[in-house]
Amino acid sequence: MQNEFLLAMAALWACSFLAALLESSGKLARAGIVLGCGCGVAACLMGLPGATPTFLPGFSVGDTPVKFHLDAGGCWLLLFGLLTALFAAALNTTAASRSAKRYWLAGLSLTLLGALGVFGLQDAMSFLIAWEVMSVGGAAMILGEGVSQSSGRPMLFMLSLLEVGAVAILLALLLLGSHAGSYAFSNLAASLAGPASDTLIVGLLLLFGFGAKLGVLPFYEWFPAAYGSGSGATGVIFSGIVLNAAFYALARSVLEWLPRTGVWVMTVAIVMIIVGILSAILTIFNAFQEEDWRRLLSLSSAENAGVAVSILGVSLLFAISGLPGPAGLAWIVCLLHLGGHSLAKGTLFLTADGVYSANNSYVIRQTGLLRNSSPFFGVGALFATMSLAALPPQSGFVSEWYAFQTLFQGMQVKVIAARLTIALAAAGLALVVAVALATFAKLFGIGLLGDGHTHPTHLGPARCGSVFFLGLCVLGLAVGMPWWIQALGPASHALFGVNAAASMKDGWLLVPLSAHFAFISPTKMVIAGPLLALVPIVLFLFSRRLFRVRRVPVWSGGRREDARRIATTSLAFSNALRTFYGFIYGPTHNLEREYDHGPYFVTRLIFNQEVAPIFGPYLFAPLTRLVRKAADKISGLQSGYLNFYNALIGMLLVLILGLALFYK
Repeated sequence: MQNEFLLAMAALWACSFLAALLESSGKLARAGIVLGCGCGVAACLMGLPGATPTFLPGFSVGDTPVKFHLDAGGCWLLLFGLLTALFAAALNTTAASRSAKRYWLAGLSLTLLGALGVFGLQDAMSFLIAWEVMSVGGAAMILGEGVSQSSGRPMLFMLSLLEVGAVAILLALLLLGSHAGSYAFSNLAASLAGPASDTLIVGLLLLFGFGAKLGVLPFYEWFPAAYGSGSGATGVIFSGIVLNAAFYALARSVLEWLPRTGVWVMTVAIVMIIVGILSAILTIFNAFQEEDWRRLLSLSSAENAGVAVSILGVSLLFAISGLPGPAGLAWIVCLLHLGGHSLAKGTLFLTADGVYSANNSYVIRQTGLLRNSSPFFGVGALFATMSLAALPPQSGFVSEWYAFQTLFQGMQVKVIAARLTIALAAAGLALVVAVALATFAKLFGIGLLGDGHTHPTHLGPARCGSVFFLGLCVLGLAVGMPWWIQALGPASHALFGVNAAASMKDGWLLVPLSAHFAFISPTKMVIAGPLLALVPIVLFLFSRRLFRVRRVPVWSGGRREDARRIATTSLAFSNALRTFYGFIYGPTHNLEREYDHGPYFVTRLIFNQEVAPIFGPYLFAPLTRLVRKAADKISGLQSGYLNFYNALIGMLLVLILGLALFYK
């Protein structure tokens, strides 16, 4: 039955792509995508106990048969990506025209098909095709919506970096395939038994290639511009199923294909930990300064991906050190972290679209949206915000707690350099969690709780219900974690030979392999929380009987000021941290004055303050100039003379013939 659901999902998405190109309204395409996501959710739920569905029988690319199967880890990540994608496809109405909706739906179909292939295809050639289809589909989504007037440049910047990553993946697969004599993934695991230097090169190429989509440094700088050029629904797809697919591909490659012995593999693991933590620190610092919902949430996605990459490096490090239990723990923590992130981030991206529909802007400012809209909308957004801020008892708190407990297991590693790296990673993760808390306090406090419009805002029952449902799923994931986590036992057993999930719970308690080390229980927190809340409620009600509530204006230096004029803005909230960490932000200030009747009467002041990008001016800009200069030189080949073109073709044919005759 599971195979049938997977086949139906792929067929519905393929038909939706054709319908989006041929149909004028896009209704059939949207319905096909939603139904396909529903079939995918059902298939993943069936596959979580550890089944490995296989389809595409008898199909081959060249001499390599195309096989498809999902393990428990792939089902887990695909499940949460599809759950949020379902609501994004159903609710996205921000496209400016019918044709824009059609192109967005076509791009979404391609993205989903490509992501499905990345999750399950088992040979290099078909995998690379699926990877490129996923990238092209994402670009089509950004261009098709037309939300931003300048979406072309960010889209090209995104595609250029993704293509650099694709070349790195291609080189890694070519190296692996040349050692194995085959490009089937099942034959790549034992292919690096030869030169140790090849192990380091392949490991770094895989991290570099898949990191382009995950947003590890320096690639995270395409995230704000690309996400900010589309709607929140596009952000749901990018930060959910695309991010999960890229991470799963990276995890599968480093955990299955790299050998688990040798100093070079340990070097790869240490580099992954360092790069992941540094990426998380830089991206969350930049997210804290953003004043746009989509840009802030995009950098938060890169931050969560960085945390997952660092924990993945820890898992590889444990495996090299002969510690299968902690290695399995780290791998399951990665899955828990990105699964909960997909739910919470998808909820907030849909919330951002609700903000846009109410205010016609994605700017984070005080508009009084929450107090004047449905409480269900606010509750769902609150649960998602708490999760991304790692506040108990939400799923984000559970995964962050598990991440710290995983890093504490580093004391079992014997190599001093590895132990020191894990200890520094724990310190870096603590900094990330602290800034993330401030970031989402700003987002929810100013973007939703702030004072503003007094008239009620109608967001529609579908949007409010979707945000509320996904928010409840975030809470339900945490509350039911002692039961859900058991579905990931086969994922750790297949890679490390141990069922680490069985040692991650003790009744209603969540434990890191041992109940004697540490424990939490989000299930009991949810039961005890409302009971403890009765104490302040009773005190509040009792105090109202004894003391009269006095309401006074906000203090403004002794002057009577409008509360809205002196309200905290997004810039004011984050300015202190920007000043303190100026060596990271490199803030730029620009003040312009407009005068009337000479230089004495100032009529207008224009103040602009921005965070300077780190890699843009020193890495991407010089590379762009180099490519343009090379293009100018090579453009001389476009002479317009047919004989010259024939001569070039003749030289290429001679070169190909020579390679065919003499290359062995």
